[in-house]
Amino acid sequence: MKLDITHAIKDVRDTHPLVHCITNYVTVNDVANSILAIGGSPIMADALEEVEAVVSKSKALVLNIGTLNENTVKAMILAGKTANAKNIPVILDPVGAGFTPYRTEAAKKILDEVRVGIIRGNLSEIASLAGIKSANKGVDASDSITDSQNLVADINPASIAKNLAQKYSTVIAITGQTDIISNGNSCYKIRNGHPLLSKVTGTGCMATGLIAAFAEASSAAITDLNTDAAGAAGATLISAAVAGIASMGIAGEIAFAKAGNDGTGSFHVAIIDALSRMNDVELQSHLKLEEV
Repeated sequence: MKLDITHAIKDVRDTHPLVHCITNYVTVNDVANSILAIGGSPIMADALEEVEAVVSKSKALVLNIGTLNENTVKAMILAGKTANAKNIPVILDPVGAGFTPYRTEAAKKILDEVRVGIIRGNLSEIASLAGIKSANKGVDASDSITDSQNLVADINPASIAKNLAQKYSTVIAITGQTDIISNGNSCYKIRNGHPLLSKVTGTGCMATGLIAAFAEASSAAITDLNTDAAGAAGATLISAAVAGIASMGIAGEIAFAKAGNDGTGSFHVAIIDALSRMNDVELQSHLKLEEV
């Protein structure tokens, strides 16, 4: 599968997709601002009384488990089922999965009851969903994992992504120093980004929001030159994951060049600036994408 994502941002800016986010209160403002900056229209609604109505009017749904409680999980599942019924793509961000049993069980409960199109997380979070122990601390990423249940033959991010994508019939996006995106068949690496992104709270959540903005709005503009067995819907979703993660990584590079030496606060603001000014030419010229 070869991807052409060069017109993705223009399409988002032309269509302004409404993105329904049930996300965490630590990063909710950053997620909303990142979606706005790329051209989407965010709505943050988690009340059980309205999630069905909100998602029914949206083009994509984000489920982020960063600050969980019983009502939030119920709202996520209700919204997810409504999205499934209306063929609205669902993007799951399993923040902190693997750190506590509650988080891991909540993420798996959502996956059991909702058809999720894309799962984006760091290596620790994605590994935990595959039954692989990680040495994470809170919601921080870790490269230390062990194959405690022999669920994968080769412990590396690409293998984990492919196997988990096949298990849940979804697209897996692992973000880190090198990003890995797979639908269980095709697999891509993105080498954009900057280490300082890990020093700002919310950049992973922001990337998930960006993916959601691309998930529906870019279906016409993000095209596959050689569609494989995943089909058109799956092809669009893997393209959306690549576009969203690449946009975040490139924004990090641009932000560091502009304000990285001024401190993380200035860098944080510069990320939003970079996203708001990004266009298809900039995406194409900075993109470091390879199929593996």
